[in-house]
Amino acid sequence: MISGKSSPTGRRVLITGGAGFIGSHLVDRLLAAGDSIVVLDNFNDFYNPNVKRSNVEQHLKHSRYKLSEGDIRDDNSLADTLKLGPFDVVVHLAAMAGVRPSISQPAHYMDVNVTGTQKLIGALNHAGFDGRLVFGSSSSVYGARSGECFLETDRIDQPLSPYATSKAASELLCYSAFHTTGLPVVCLRFFTVFGPRQRPDLAIHKFCHLIEAGQPVEIFGDGKSKRDYTFVGDIVSGIESAITYDLPGYDIINLGRSEPVYLLDLIQALEHALGKEAKLVHKPFQVGDVPYTYAGIDKAKQVLGYNPSTDFSEGIKLFVQWYLGKHAAVS
Repeated sequence: MISGKSSPTGRRVLITGGAGFIGSHLVDRLLAAGDSIVVLDNFNDFYNPNVKRSNVEQHLKHSRYKLSEGDIRDDNSLADTLKLGPFDVVVHLAAMAGVRPSISQPAHYMDVNVTGTQKLIGALNHAGFDGRLVFGSSSSVYGARSGECFLETDRIDQPLSPYATSKAASELLCYSAFHTTGLPVVCLRFFTVFGPRQRPDLAIHKFCHLIEAGQPVEIFGDGKSKRDYTFVGDIVSGIESAITYDLPGYDIINLGRSEPVYLLDLIQALEHALGKEAKLVHKPFQVGDVPYTYAGIDKAKQVLGYNPSTDFSEGIKLFVQWYLGKHAAVS
């Protein structure tokens, strides 16, 4: 068994993609816990880079935080960032995200997500890294299913999008690194994360914006698709536990809420929180989307002590409060 190390002043953690939605919340949590953080992020233009700039604005004022601007595919960026260590843990969240954009840019997604992961693993090996790697994977790896909850032991060889393929391939890279070099790795499969700072291209953020503005809301299919929406604070708790639990060398763990929600129920929750009615426009179901996601989280509960505590309606209220506050500050 391999346990996480800690320094007298807390853990030393490198977070790739740490300026993004999940990463910036993780930084908040770990700084509060007394850890020292280095973030590697390239502030790409997948969405407005100023959103990420605002995410790290307060972090930059902290004495135990350092920001390294660079790309995980760039050898020099990786080498320079690792010189800011040594690190006890690397949390790898940097990736091109999104199912639908990956269909039009498959080569780019493979380059960033797969080549980038391999470059990071190679740089860690070259630097003599002897901590653990926590890899942010996705429920997308499971593909289409027929009603049962998703378990870590399920097959993942029928992905429905290049994005899903890239995450499944990266998990395999992580396993091969463990097998060939002994690098301890835990792959965390995130299920539809939402909450304050959520990316503007994701459903909850996009629908909230359209409903608030009185604009049409396009929904794909009959509205009966289901997602296991999971509040970002619960995901961060799972990541934090994965940093320190008794890792058996290589592991895969689902992080979800295990309570799927219909798309139409999501829209109704947003309508209630905003006090406005959505103007729905139905569109055909989109290629690459899965009909539902449903996390089996017994393993996470057992090995991580994971216990998602924010129910869906409360999470939606917290998101809407953040959204309205952010836009009120701008206007």
